[in-house]
Amino acid sequence: MKSDIDALMQEQNIDALLITGQGAHNPFLYYFTGGGLFTHADVIKLRGADPVLLVNPMERDEAARTGLRVADSSVYSLQSLLKETNGDSTCARALRYQRLLADLGFQSGRLAVYGQTDAGLAHAVLSQLEKLVPGLEIVDDSNQPLILQAMATKDSAEVERIRDVGKKTVEVVAQVADFLTSQRVVDEVLVGVDGAPLTIGDVKRKINLWLAERDLENPEGTIFAIGADAGVPHSSGQSGDLLRLGSTIVFDIFPCEAGGGYFYDFTRTWCLGYAPDFALSLYVDVRAVYNQVVSDLRPGAECKTYQVQTCELFEARGHATIGSDLHTTKGYVHSLGHGVGLRVHESPSFSQFVPVPDILKPGMVFTIEPGLYYPERGAGVRLEDTFWMRPDGSVEALVDYPMDLVLPVK
Repeated sequence: MKSDIDALMQEQNIDALLITGQGAHNPFLYYFTGGGLFTHADVIKLRGADPVLLVNPMERDEAARTGLRVADSSVYSLQSLLKETNGDSTCARALRYQRLLADLGFQSGRLAVYGQTDAGLAHAVLSQLEKLVPGLEIVDDSNQPLILQAMATKDSAEVERIRDVGKKTVEVVAQVADFLTSQRVVDEVLVGVDGAPLTIGDVKRKINLWLAERDLENPEGTIFAIGADAGVPHSSGQSGDLLRLGSTIVFDIFPCEAGGGYFYDFTRTWCLGYAPDFALSLYVDVRAVYNQVVSDLRPGAECKTYQVQTCELFEARGHATIGSDLHTTKGYVHSLGHGVGLRVHESPSFSQFVPVPDILKPGMVFTIEPGLYYPERGAGVRLEDTFWMRPDGSVEALVDYPMDLVLPVK
């Protein structure tokens, strides 16, 4: 949680944080500011002190709404600094950081940098900053970013925002199901009111509209994949593919609050009209593994143990897994789950290959998403919900939605 940041800074011997970039779709900056339509903003936090926000004065109203202390932009005016540096924008930006850090009491120490900005510009500015502050050490904590460690557990307000996104998400999922089941069928293909075959692209356009109506965005796209594409976990689906009865459709939707806020992640697999025997057998196995793993989740366990368990359960049912064959492209081919928050993929990780295993803790919000994939047989099945480990260690799916495989076509 955000309240853990000072302790994490102490533990990792980090004296200051710099978070930079535009306001929207910048998870680390959003974490401190709560959003805001900033064309560019900087947050500096010294260990043991409240964070300070530096923005363009034209965005002072947005800055005020964050509740953070806002640095006097006139004191750190880039235009004034450009005059001092003879128009050298790199040097001016570095000088602004140096003066703000100094005014906050930072003369030397270890600085960790986060955010989303132009990599070349950031490298140039930070290199210049190191020259201006001889005692400065810019820390590489990319293996386990401190802020991601804090973000791994959520407070009650964060959980409720994620739950709200989840409720809106399943409303859209229900609209998609109603849309599909209300269409006519001609030669085992759904057709619209104009008699033209309906496609994956038709459905995705409606998904985008229905999300926007709920102030949600899907900046990373939506997976709505049928047949062989459903057999490849991250195939998003081809726009021109027809909606055929009996083919598995993997519907993986992971929208966020407009402007880049909290995400939700959710997957169901459907067959329109009926399910062939092979698709039904995959669904039965995935549902059984899902139920078993969810029932076994406990605080204090290494997350990767559930990935190992998932591989063992699927192998016992006759499927190949990455537990025995890392390069398999059929059977169970991915990790069991991941954290969800201001990024759709964050800590904890359930992969068995992470260098430092994550521990399941109260306050974590995460997915459980076992799946089986057989692209050569034109089928894939995945089931996914987003869970919260409550303070007492119990596990709750943040929203509820049916797991039915078959959608009857009216």
